[in-house]
Amino acid sequence: MRDELETNRNVPSSPPVKVCTAVSQGKRARILFFLFTLVLGSICLGVGIAAENHAVAQVPEEASQPTTLRIEDAAGWWPTKGSAAKEQFVGSEACIRCHADKSARYAGTAMAHAAVSAEDSEIAQTHDVLRLQVGPFNYEFQSVQGKNILKVSDGKGSVSVPLSWSFGVGHTGQTYLYEQNGNYYEAHVSYYSAVRALDITPGQSRSIPATLESAAGRRMSTAETELCFGCHTTGSMLKEQFDPGGISLGVSCEACHGPGASHVTAENLGTAQPGESLIFNPARLDRAASVDFCGACHRTWGDVLTLHPASGIFNLRFAPYRLENSKCWKQGDGRITCLACHDPHQPLSHDTASYDSACLRCHSTTPPAKQSASIAAATCRVAAKNCVTCHMPKYELPGLHSSFTDHHIRVVRGQAPYPE
Repeated sequence: MRDELETNRNVPSSPPVKVCTAVSQGKRARILFFLFTLVLGSICLGVGIAAENHAVAQVPEEASQPTTLRIEDAAGWWPTKGSAAKEQFVGSEACIRCHADKSARYAGTAMAHAAVSAEDSEIAQTHDVLRLQVGPFNYEFQSVQGKNILKVSDGKGSVSVPLSWSFGVGHTGQTYLYEQNGNYYEAHVSYYSAVRALDITPGQSRSIPATLESAAGRRMSTAETELCFGCHTTGSMLKEQFDPGGISLGVSCEACHGPGASHVTAENLGTAQPGESLIFNPARLDRAASVDFCGACHRTWGDVLTLHPASGIFNLRFAPYRLENSKCWKQGDGRITCLACHDPHQPLSHDTASYDSACLRCHSTTPPAKQSASIAAATCRVAAKNCVTCHMPKYELPGLHSSFTDHHIRVVRGQAPYPE
């Protein structure tokens, strides 16, 4: 499930590198027109809307780009970019020789297990049969001779589809894909860990399906299939062609650092040219690019506003978009990125106190008059610990049986409505 991919790392002191070249005039014109109209609309309507306690999406000071443009612009690597050839990938095992500790820590992350073959799903192995009734349709998810099968019946007939892929490590849940006639389908039901049961897959209609076939799942477009595999596996796109035959399951080293064959070869030869110049290091990106880098799978601000609109509380799942709506971000501090709180090489921490140090790097408990101008920031009058419990509250999304942290950092006032 897409919501399970979370990243993070301490902000480095390395200078930013430029990652953009020329954008096609047509796409640039569309983005500029969008930004112009959004700014104009905010100016014209902002006062009236604010008076009614409704949020207006403001253009970030450093404009986020849709992922499609980032991929087109990037001189180097970018997540879900599919231009490399198969021989340019070496697999994570080749990284372990020099990065054993980091690799060992990363093995415990949700990203490392973002996809498995359906037959290897531990959820299916630990449940005899999972059932769900939706109107006239009865769903049964069970393992038959080592294969995970989704059976849907309506009392008059039934269809059974062998599931191919499980997306999501299962902390929140799992979504399943199957293949028919060369096409990929997303199963209509997913597993939710909080209730240990099936329910409708995120994003799919909760209306009663019209047929048995549509009750089983929905056909995915080519672009959607490529994006799902691009974010849950590594190396599924080779030379701009979708090729799931030789993928690496989960988000491996090369999903974020790019194909590593040249880097590994240089390191093995001990050449004078440092091998790290041949591998992509996201830690060197400027702050807008850094957040967009994570947003390639978690949705950038530009993605949500231009390509994948999600109104209301459901945009809570798109952490980069939410972060860039924060006052902290808009003040321009380079420390406000995903990496300020999250280390992508470590499992996600669920200890709220563990994030206090990141908050206090800017919001020191030292009175403002004694802070240097470069770090001066408001101090909290309520507490100096468990900051995220108040300033990044959790919300439960309807139908998803789980709560999600809102990355729109703010002072939450009483019964104020959810700020879109």
